[in-house]
Amino acid sequence: MKENKERIREITIAPQTSILTALKKMDELQAKLLLVMDDKQFVGLLSIGDIQRGIIKNVSVDAPIGNIIRQNGILVAKPDEDFEIIKNRMLQYRTECMPVVSEGATLERVYFWEEVFGYDKKIPSADLGLPVVIMAGGKGSRLKPITNVLPKPLIPVGDKTILEHILDRFVAVNCHSFVMTVNYKAEMIRHYFDTLNNSQYQLEYIHEENFLGTAGSLYLLKGKITKPFFVSNCDIIIDCDYSEIYKYHQENKNEITIVGVLKHYPIPYGVLETKEGGMLQSIQEKPEYTFKINSGMYILEAHLLDEIPENQHFHITELIEKVRLRNGRIGVFPVSEGAWMDIGEWSEYNKTVQKLGFKDIVSIR
Repeated sequence: MKENKERIREITIAPQTSILTALKKMDELQAKLLLVMDDKQFVGLLSIGDIQRGIIKNVSVDAPIGNIIRQNGILVAKPDEDFEIIKNRMLQYRTECMPVVSEGATLERVYFWEEVFGYDKKIPSADLGLPVVIMAGGKGSRLKPITNVLPKPLIPVGDKTILEHILDRFVAVNCHSFVMTVNYKAEMIRHYFDTLNNSQYQLEYIHEENFLGTAGSLYLLKGKITKPFFVSNCDIIIDCDYSEIYKYHQENKNEITIVGVLKHYPIPYGVLETKEGGMLQSIQEKPEYTFKINSGMYILEAHLLDEIPENQHFHITELIEKVRLRNGRIGVFPVSEGAWMDIGEWSEYNKTVQKLGFKDIVSIR
């Protein structure tokens, strides 16, 4: 384990650093908090929540992080504070580190979660208790030839299936009630989870007689789900605080919240802009563009089940468009590129396996 000073140096960032650079640093370090230091003066803490709130307010990812840092003294300790008070505050706010700062804005030290609570105790998760619908009926065509034998939800990632990795992240926030829509190789999926016999998974299956798209099978849930619920594809993992997604959904009175990934696309060339007559207006050398893309995870209000046509092929994008056209509230909650893992195709599958620390990578040529 790294020394305290080395870890402090790793998570330190300057206030003029761009939001995008800070986000990439968080992904690289798998950290949710960074120390903002101006030379040797402590400026504040930058959290992933600060970045998300800034992006929701349409602050440019090229803006400096100094524009979005909140002054939150609760997460900063004073040198004369009792250690037990600091410990209890870290536990209460589920914070991975707490700096100790003197009156002159001098950083005295940083308490890290692992040194305070031990390396075997994880930061506790929030308690949501919402239903979860997993769309697991597809054929997984992009993962052939493996999916000629195994359905996509049962493809292994380490010592578990991809579906177990997804379910376990919801179980961590006390979501145990799962509805799984199945079609392709449905009996194999059911048999696997029946024999697994994991009491944490309260599973119900909805069998599509025909392929109904990414939302068509939801009409079968009318009357069965009466409160907001998560919907997730069966080939993606979102590694973030699900309680923050739900908090955003509630506070904004959304009917749908889409989890959007901040995907970065570097252009390895000089990009030219021209004006009338083909005259050069500007040239930008190797720019990088950032887009919000659909991750495949959503929160839906239960009343939307009434807007899904019965027994028809219907994609969730059609439901989103339907709500948008009647001016319903649709929010986009941003997560970093590193928080989104995808096994929809082999190149992404291999990245996911490596990121989760496993070595049994499937190589398809």
